[in-house]
Amino acid sequence: MPPYHPGRVPNERPGPAGGARAKNREAKTRAICEAAVGLFLEQGVRSATVDAITRAAGVSKGSFYQYFEDKTQLVEVLFAPLRETMLTAMARCKKSLQATTPKGASHAPQLNDAYATLAAELGTTLLGQPELSRLYLQECRGPKTGARAPIRTLSDELAKGALDLTRAAHDRGLLKPLAPTITALAVVGAVETLLIRHLDGEDLGPIEAIPSSLITMVLDGLRAE
Repeated sequence: MPPYHPGRVPNERPGPAGGARAKNREAKTRAICEAAVGLFLEQGVRSATVDAITRAAGVSKGSFYQYFEDKTQLVEVLFAPLRETMLTAMARCKKSLQATTPKGASHAPQLNDAYATLAAELGTTLLGQPELSRLYLQECRGPKTGARAPIRTLSDELAKGALDLTRAAHDRGLLKPLAPTITALAVVGAVETLLIRHLDGEDLGPIEAIPSSLITMVLDGLRAE
């Protein structure tokens, strides 16, 4: 589990950084976050209650509301580091694609490098946080309501990011003239399927070879001639 931070800290006498109060606050919020992830995976985000989370964390319900406004904000805090890393990686990839030499020059290595860098960054992020990755995959297709809303929002942002990448590559003449929405969502679906299979323990071969295999498959089919 990464070092989560509270979405809202007490305003009254929080204590100096590194002091006893700060350490106690960090320990409680970490316990809440870890308990929440476990219960969300077991029961679903909608069904797991604040009462159950605080019991599992060994803290009072008052402590929960001292650090989080509600369950929705807790979910936002849980996914904030994952969201920031993934969206930043996609933004860097888009910038690389926009700087790529247009079709007609030797653009294939530049295209490969841009996607390979993105795949490596996303792979490290997702595989480094398997419980959150599993929770995302479990909840990302549900209704955008209640405490599930931040996860569904992240799903929409990632889909939009994939579409932006595809359009950027199309604008440079790097991909075949296929519908960007279809190709982008197809790639997102392939990545999610592979991740689910891996997290379920299916033998997909050396994990480090999966991103390059996926990139080769996708680009062989979509790259402009």
